[in-house]
Amino acid sequence: MASKEDTDRRQFAEYFVARRDAVRRTAYLLCGDWHWADDLTQVAFTRLAAGWHRIRDRQALDGFVKTCLMRAYFSDLRRVWRTRERVVATPPDLMTTGDGTDDVTRRLVFTTAMRRLPPRQRAVLVCRFYEGLDVAATAEVLGCAQGTVKSQTARGLEALRAQLGDAGFELPADPARTFDDRPPSRTAMPTAVLTTEVNQ
Repeated sequence: MASKEDTDRRQFAEYFVARRDAVRRTAYLLCGDWHWADDLTQVAFTRLAAGWHRIRDRQALDGFVKTCLMRAYFSDLRRVWRTRERVVATPPDLMTTGDGTDDVTRRLVFTTAMRRLPPRQRAVLVCRFYEGLDVAATAEVLGCAQGTVKSQTARGLEALRAQLGDAGFELPADPARTFDDRPPSRTAMPTAVLTTEVNQ
């Protein structure tokens, strides 16, 4: 009969495999860099592993991971802003050839526009329109007031709309349609390393 520790390890490993890619994509939308996104994702899951045995409600796991991810992101920004993120002065010159590159161009322009937003506005937009969280859930994940979420959403959408407009694109009526990313191939993070944190 499996011990509780073995059961916890197995459950954590299953959750990690099931949610790793989604969390990584969210991290990329926050920071705009896949290597940094890998770091943030690993930090978030490591913190989840450390607190796994304290989470009684398994339905709360996604919210816990999102909170860990956001805190890791803002912590990184405070420590290494100047060396980890570089705001691009102008969008790159991108040619469209009618062979399917329009979608690639649109995603690149969108990524550039997102990186120009202040971190708090970017995080709010990711929560609201990529993660699909409502105002209350976004406020809980980010640790701020609902009024702050509303104001940051309005300002972020206005800024994003202006950035895309300058590049010749329009923000769709449903902003969630814009959050369409395509992650490149990657080396899987070591599940075994993370599972060693469970019940420690």
